[in-house]
Amino acid sequence: MAPTLKKLLPFFLFSIFSFSPISSHHHPLDPLTPPEFNIIRSIVLSSYAGSNHNLTFQYVGLDEPDKQDILSWLSNQTTTNYSPRRAFVITRLNKQTHEIILDLSTKSIISDKIYTGHGYPVLNMEEQTTASELPLTYPPFMESIKARGLNISEVVCSTYSVGWFGERKSSRVLKILCYYTNGTVNIYARPLEGITVVVDLDEMKIKEYHDKLKVPVPKAEDTEYRLSEQKPPFGPRLNGATILQPKGPGFVIEGHTIRSVFTV
Repeated sequence: MAPTLKKLLPFFLFSIFSFSPISSHHHPLDPLTPPEFNIIRSIVLSSYAGSNHNLTFQYVGLDEPDKQDILSWLSNQTTTNYSPRRAFVITRLNKQTHEIILDLSTKSIISDKIYTGHGYPVLNMEEQTTASELPLTYPPFMESIKARGLNISEVVCSTYSVGWFGERKSSRVLKILCYYTNGTVNIYARPLEGITVVVDLDEMKIKEYHDKLKVPVPKAEDTEYRLSEQKPPFGPRLNGATILQPKGPGFVIEGHTIRSVFTV
């Protein structure tokens, strides 16, 4: 794992996926399973064989059945006649956004459309990590760090979207903000102000760079937030709270379905 990703890992929120078997779906809206993700990846990569070297997955999720199909299943849950299990996939390939629908039962692509509207798909972790590391080997940035008397090995960077403000034509770019970690684990307390870095994600290159002014980096003192590292005196303690459920919780979880429990 790259050093930058290790330092930023506590600040990323990862999605949690269910690990239910592919053959057991108790509800038409059950999320995709890991085996299904593998099937989807294989189908998409095979469909672009020979030209998938720059293909990236931006989103993979369930293509939800029509409401009428779900209501029909709910009215007779003993049936094994499920609606076709489909997935909706968004990829980037050759600077274009593809919206793909796959049929998992036939392992085939139903539709593949190129999105031509405004905006771009969500970011994935791989491209954010790569983009955040570009400044660390970019000579002008390295010179800016040196001019501030800082150690480049103590610098980490993070990515931020720039938004869309009605431009008829825009690029898929990220703004990179960097921080100084020396003496603290709270990286956001020591930002490197005055430096602007913009990365073009399709080219994976720094598109803009500006070092407008030198702002003193905030000191590392009193930036520790971890409970294990706190020292007395501590603040006042709050009174504890107790929750009693003599008859158990008022709900039941079955797979990915939550049902209320009523007691007469």
